[in-house]
Amino acid sequence: MARIGFIGVGNMGGPMARNLVKAQHAVRAFDPAKAALDAVVAAGGQAAASPAEAVRDAEIVVTMLPAGRHVRSVYAEVLPAAAAGALLIDCSTIDVASARDVASQAAAAGFEMLDAPVSGGVGGAEAGTLTFMVGGSDAAFARARPILEKMGRTIVHCGGPGNGQAAKICNNMVLGISMIAVSEAFTLADALGLDRQKLFDVSSTASGQCWALTSYCPVPGPVPSSPANRDYKPGFTADMMVKDLRLAQDAAQTSGVATPLGAAAQALYGMFVARGQGPVDFSGIVRMIRGEV
Repeated sequence: MARIGFIGVGNMGGPMARNLVKAQHAVRAFDPAKAALDAVVAAGGQAAASPAEAVRDAEIVVTMLPAGRHVRSVYAEVLPAAAAGALLIDCSTIDVASARDVASQAAAAGFEMLDAPVSGGVGGAEAGTLTFMVGGSDAAFARARPILEKMGRTIVHCGGPGNGQAAKICNNMVLGISMIAVSEAFTLADALGLDRQKLFDVSSTASGQCWALTSYCPVPGPVPSSPANRDYKPGFTADMMVKDLRLAQDAAQTSGVATPLGAAAQALYGMFVARGQGPVDFSGIVRMIRGEV
């Protein structure tokens, strides 16, 4: 059993922390939202009044925060307060530069740190089936793996510091682009009088097959578990997709790489959010493509 400090227990961090409690780890959590913190306490965790208190005596520190500026701010409190030898794992999705900078600060303070963003949404966090994309040293990864396996099913070491973030933004750029492509295909099929299920039956077993189609189909019917069958109640919001696509575009510009489809996806999701659809599941963009919002 490990002593774990967990900072940021909202929609994603909350179920992740609760899975660690379920695995018999001693979890002390901090979150500025009382309701989120109360849910971890109800599951058997402990509450902390500050990030510094959460990490006191912790062997492992896990953070799940909204953006790079939040990670920088929290780690300014964590690094002076963390116990010697603590392993730091940041599961936030942030820009690569921030991830590498904070890892460098951690190393200067004597700590091993991993960037370990996740894929799988709230459903994956609750089920403990997340995919972790991990950047950092081999030794830190080996130490973290047993902890990550209590929260996820697929754990991939992507290389050195920042490479977990690099993998995440590249993956989500693919996801954003492919969801738009699948949405356009179903919209065209409707206009041509092609039954949606028939299109799904063909494309799911042919060259159009992709996760956005077979696991997260944006129209009701073919995939019963997809948000399309729950009025697009989010597993992963359009707001979050815009954030990740912006991170990808920022990285592309910094690296001098042309990603025209990524740029187009960012623009389309930005338009969707501007129409008041930010809290909706990102697959709901099919409604904008159909002219419904």
